Amino acid sequence: MLIGVDTQMGIAPSVGSVGDSYDNALAESIIGLYKTELIARRGPWRHCEAVELATLEWVHWYNHRRLFEPLGHVPPAEFEAHHHHQLHESAMAA
Repeated sequence: MLIGVDTQMGIAPSVGSVGDSYDNALAESIIGLYKTELIARRGPWRHCEAVELATLEWVHWYNHRRLFEPLGHVPPAEFEAHHHHQLHESAMAA
């Protein structure tokens, strides 16, 4: 049995490279935004279902409607779709 692994619950610790403090920087940044923009702003929460529904709505907004300056003021989903379209166009031209 691995140390820190809960086999009954199927939980394992996060695995990253040793000594690399940047491994989870993006995830931590998004979690911070989530907590600031949703959890703290719309709380207190009465039940878990309300948090779950609000989380689904926030994730959809974050991916499909929120404009990101580093991406040219487009939502991440739109930027990704454009990127894949350009990859497809490049592959077809080759």
